[in-house]
Amino acid sequence: MASKPAPLRPIPRLYLATPVVDDPSALVSSLPGLLADADIAAVLLKLQMTDQRTMIARIKALAPSIQNAGAALLLDGHAELVARAGADGAHLSGLAALEEALPSLKPDRIAGVGALATRHDSMTAGELGADYVLFGEVDAKGHRPSLEAVAERLDWWAELFEPPCIGYAASGEEAYELARAGADFVLVGDAVWSDARGAKAALAEFGQALRQAHADARAAAKAGQR
Repeated sequence: MASKPAPLRPIPRLYLATPVVDDPSALVSSLPGLLADADIAAVLLKLQMTDQRTMIARIKALAPSIQNAGAALLLDGHAELVARAGADGAHLSGLAALEEALPSLKPDRIAGVGALATRHDSMTAGELGADYVLFGEVDAKGHRPSLEAVAERLDWWAELFEPPCIGYAASGEEAYELARAGADFVLVGDAVWSDARGAKAALAEFGQALRQAHADARAAAKAGQR
C-alpha cells in the first residue's frame, strides 16, 4: 500500500527587519501601509543605542503601527526592554544571549535566535526553548554563508525539528530558494529599504517569490504522486 505524501507546508511569511531607528516618525507613517499590503508576520525593530528611557519611548511609538496590523513586534536584542515597552519578544544573537534572555521572556514572549554557527548550536537553541532559529544573516563583519549552505541548513532543520526556521534573503531569488528549502519565514531588511522602487515594490517582489516557491512545491508534489 502506497504511503501518503507529506502534507505541503504553508506559504512562508515575511519577517521584516527595520533600518536602525533613531527617529521613528518615518516608520510610524510608512509601516501601516506596508503591513497592509504584504503578508508580514513580524517586524524586527533595530534600535539606535541610547539611554533606556529613550529606546522605550521609540518602541512604544512604533508598537501600535505594527501590532494593530496583526504583526508581532520583536526587538533586535534588548530583551530587558521587551516587557517594559510592550513588545512581543526579542531576537538574540548566539546561545549565550538566548540563555541570558530566556528568564525574562518566557513563557509569555517570543525568544528567537540567530548567529548559530553549527548544527549543534542550532539543536542546543531548540533544546533551550528558542521559538525560532534564523540562518543566513549577515554577521558583524558583513559576511554571510553561501545560499547553498543556508538552504542546506534550512532543509535539515525543517525535516527534523518542530520550532520554525527562518532564512535571511537579500533578493527575491534568494527568498524563492530559501522557501523551497523549507523556511517557515523569510527575513528581509536592507534589500527592502534600499530598493530604488520603494519598500512597497520590494516587499511585493519578495511576497511573489514566496508564493511562486509554494506553487512550484505543490506542482512538484502532485507530479511525484503520479
